[in-house]
Amino acid sequence: MGLDGMSVEECAALLNAEDATVASAVARALPAVCGFIRDAEARLRGGGRLVYVGAGTSGRLGVLDASECPPTFQTPPDLVVGLIAGGDAALRRSSESREDDPDGALADLDAIGLKAKDAVLGIAAGGTTPYVLGGLRIAHARGCVTGLLTCANLAQRPAGIGHLIEALTGPEALTGSTRLKAGTATKMILNTVSTTLMVRLGKCYENLMVDLRATNEKLRDRAARIVSEITGASREEAFALLDAAGGSAKTAVAMRRLGADRDRAEAALDLAGGNLRAALESAPR
Repeated sequence: MGLDGMSVEECAALLNAEDATVASAVARALPAVCGFIRDAEARLRGGGRLVYVGAGTSGRLGVLDASECPPTFQTPPDLVVGLIAGGDAALRRSSESREDDPDGALADLDAIGLKAKDAVLGIAAGGTTPYVLGGLRIAHARGCVTGLLTCANLAQRPAGIGHLIEALTGPEALTGSTRLKAGTATKMILNTVSTTLMVRLGKCYENLMVDLRATNEKLRDRAARIVSEITGASREEAFALLDAAGGSAKTAVAMRRLGADRDRAEAALDLAGGNLRAALESAPR
C-alpha cells in the first residue's frame, strides 16, 4: 500500500527488496524441479521433446526459453518447444481470452505431433489457467511426462500433473502483476530445467558451450576461445581447427585431442552420442 505515493528511489528499493526473496522461493522448489528434470531427461534420451505450455507472461517466458536453446546448445528447433495461448501473435499482443479455453491447447499440441515420449511442462503463475491445465490433461492422457510450474500454493493437485512445482513467491508489490516476482521465479526455473537437461545430454564440456557453431564473427571468436581453453591450442591453431571442423567447436576439440581428421572425430562423437567427454575418454590411448 502507498506505492503510488513513493518517490523513484523508494519504489525502486521496494521492488528490489521484493526481488531479493525470489531465489529462496526457487530454492525451496528445487526438489520438485529436479524430479521433473529426471523424468524429462529419460524422455529426451528416448527421442522425446520438452514442451512448454503457457499463457500470457508465463507463455512468453516458455517460448523465450525454448527459442534460446538452438543458439546456445545447437539443438534442433523442435527439441524444446514453447506453446502460448493465442499463438505467436500473443508474444507481442496480449490474448487473455484464449487462455480461458480448457480445450484450447488441443490443436496446438496436435500441430506439433505430441507423443507419449515427450515431456510437457505447463506454466501458470496462479495455477488455474484453463488452457494450461487442459493441455496437461491431454498430455497425461497421451502418456507424456507432465509437470505444472506455478507460484501459487494450490489447495489440491490438478488432474494429470505428474510433477507439481510450486515456487511460492508471495503477493506482488503491484498486486496481481505476476510479471514481477512470479515472472522472475519462472524464468529462473525454466533456465534451470533447460540448462540442466542440456548439460545432462552432453551439450557442454566442463562449463563450456562446446556445441557452439561459429556462424558469425562473434561466435567464431567465442568458439576459438573454447577450443583453446580445452586443448591448449594457440589462437591461430584454434581458428584453423574450426575451419577444418566446419565451424563446430566440439568437433574441433575432438580433432585436436584425438589427433584425428574431421571424419574420425565426428565418428567418435557419434559413437559417444554427441558427448565430448565420453568420446575423449573412450578413445584408445
